[in-house]
Amino acid sequence: MKTSLLLPLSLCLALAHAPAWAGAQKEEALSANVASAMSRSISDVNAPRLVFDDPRVGQAWLVEMSSRLQKKIPDAWVRERLLTAIQYESTRAGLDPQLVLGLIQVESGFNKYAVSGAGARGLMQVMPFWTRHIGTSQHNLFDLSTNLRYGCTILRYYLDVERGNLFRALGRYNGSLGKPGYPDLVVGAWKRHWAWSAPPALQQTGDHLPRAR
Repeated sequence: MKTSLLLPLSLCLALAHAPAWAGAQKEEALSANVASAMSRSISDVNAPRLVFDDPRVGQAWLVEMSSRLQKKIPDAWVRERLLTAIQYESTRAGLDPQLVLGLIQVESGFNKYAVSGAGARGLMQVMPFWTRHIGTSQHNLFDLSTNLRYGCTILRYYLDVERGNLFRALGRYNGSLGKPGYPDLVVGAWKRHWAWSAPPALQQTGDHLPRAR
């Protein structure tokens, strides 16, 4: 998907204020197979860790992302814990962690306790109805790892439904399918604030890219 990085002023201002966006996400019936697969993903709980083929690249990524996030989250330990969980859950779901960082910036401004007007919760603004479909009532959507696991699983599902069309998948995630505002905000945040590649000294044959495990 090609999206201009020169966003309209109104969109840039909206991004800067980081409202909670995902309240219009649609509750829909899931097939038994899909619900079961998503439920397994949610239930597969592991301690977050950086997933890189080369640990040096992982450390370089963590240092750079931590520096970019410092103004929003001053505590270094909290930043590194959050970033490790984002990279782990994103990679596990087959998503680009930089995309997920952009989505979180738009959705919650990295506020793990954010709540939208419609009740969407946490970093990735997950609607509570998802716990009925693919989780349990015991799941706390304000928990950092739980919220990320739900959000990444849901976005992966929408990407699969839309056969890899990121624009439409983001529209479904936000409940604004077919409208450009939200996808443009997320892709703009991703490309403008979170785009990253490994330092040249660590790039060898492309094996620096994270791989789901």
